Amino acid sequence: MIYVNEIGTYASSIVSFFIFEGVPYETVKLILMLPIIATLIAFFRQVVGIKAFGIYTPLIITFAFLATNGLKYGIAIFISVIFMGMLMRFVLKPFRLLYLPRVAIMLTVVSILILGVLTFGGNMRRTGLASVSIFPILIMITLVEKFITVQIEKGNKAALVLAMETLFISILGFFIASSPFLIRLVITHPWVILLTIPVNIILGKWTGLRISEYWRFKEIIKKM
Repeated sequence: MIYVNEIGTYASSIVSFFIFEGVPYETVKLILMLPIIATLIAFFRQVVGIKAFGIYTPLIITFAFLATNGLKYGIAIFISVIFMGMLMRFVLKPFRLLYLPRVAIMLTVVSILILGVLTFGGNMRRTGLASVSIFPILIMITLVEKFITVQIEKGNKAALVLAMETLFISILGFFIASSPFLIRLVITHPWVILLTIPVNIILGKWTGLRISEYWRFKEIIKKM
């Protein structure tokens, strides 16, 4: 028996096997997308020079965006979390608190903020925002700790730049993972995700300048 997905595509026999064994179709689809998104992030890091918050953070935020009821709601929550993280760092700075208690206070305030955003969405009849599941919300809230760590180590500007880079890659990953063509490809030919292994081997041996470095050192390159 062959499974037919929501876009009318016949799944491969192995994907159908997973589904009929009880694994939800959405779970299978997202797991197959994961290597592709991870490779995309690695490409941007190694070739383009966009660092973001490592590889794991933009990856899970991409899936958080997929789990929200529309990209705009995910972006709204993301920006709210970053803004409150920056604000609370200035508010708590005079108290000279240790790292973990300070993060705990920030998470508390951010949680209240997110609840307020969801309530506002419900009040404005934005049912998509009000009904966002707890999974993407928890992911966004945990972003605060990563943001604070970078703030402490590298300063506000660097943390904000990395946050915006993370948002950019996550949005791009969202559109790629939502592509009907790509969904059809991985569902009908799941073996294609194995191609990400040689691609990452090539990326792992990359020794050339990153695209961002060409822009950064353009004046020096012109003189060469």
